[in-house]
Amino acid sequence: MSQRPPAPPSLQELRKEIDAIDEGMHRLLMQRGDIIDRLIQVKQTQEVGSAFRPAREAAMMREIVQRHRGILPLDTVESIWRVIISTFTYVQAPFSVHADISASEPAMRDSARFHFGFTVPYVAHFSAQAAVEAVAKSKGDLALVSATSSRTPWWLLLETEGAPKIIARMPFVERADHPAALPVFAISRVADSALVTEVETFSVRVSGWNAEVARALSPLAEIVAVPDTAFDGAALLVSVTSATSIDKIRAALIEAGASVRSTALVGSHATRYTVPPTGAKS
Repeated sequence: MSQRPPAPPSLQELRKEIDAIDEGMHRLLMQRGDIIDRLIQVKQTQEVGSAFRPAREAAMMREIVQRHRGILPLDTVESIWRVIISTFTYVQAPFSVHADISASEPAMRDSARFHFGFTVPYVAHFSAQAAVEAVAKSKGDLALVSATSSRTPWWLLLETEGAPKIIARMPFVERADHPAALPVFAISRVADSALVTEVETFSVRVSGWNAEVARALSPLAEIVAVPDTAFDGAALLVSVTSATSIDKIRAALIEAGASVRSTALVGSHATRYTVPPTGAKS
């Protein structure tokens, strides 16, 4: 005589399981807070400025994508972790996010809120230069500016020793229909040990810049270019991956007929990490 299959759990039983998980998640968050409190005492974070750790955050976000499964959307998981990370970073050393809204105020606000939540103060500026200048005057604030276009060469402000630098490119995980898809650079001052240098960003000033020179350079690096009247040419923000080098960029510019006036390292960030529509990681 065959046995009857076990009866499925009741709604009440399933809700009790959910309640237990919710309570466990809350307790783990409080435990995380206890550890952060101890971390502040050990590292004296409040005395050294920004607690932002771009290398660690990029690695954490990649690991989340790699292990994620199930019906919960990746957007939701990423946003939850971004709020957790950013809020605890803020608890360690309070900071504000200064955002350049000149290109798109709604898109920039979405990016800031997605990546840093609502606890971190949000300050809007009408130009990238104003946002960067605000960070330069601060102890540990952070600026968000467009990573793909600009009206002015704001990165010239990053050339001097002691100036803030580009420390991240967001979103950390790129994919179709990302709720905060605007590509932005994060600019701040952080400890050298916290930086990720998979992609280095350089300020390059040239004369003789034209469409032909731009075409010669485009296969080698991501470039933002604006007119530079001081040199009758262009000011470039060049993102150089490990596949090339700034020396190769200089050589390509010269071969294409441009003259390189100056170069300066103005930051670095993690390699772009994308999730194609199929769900495969790259």
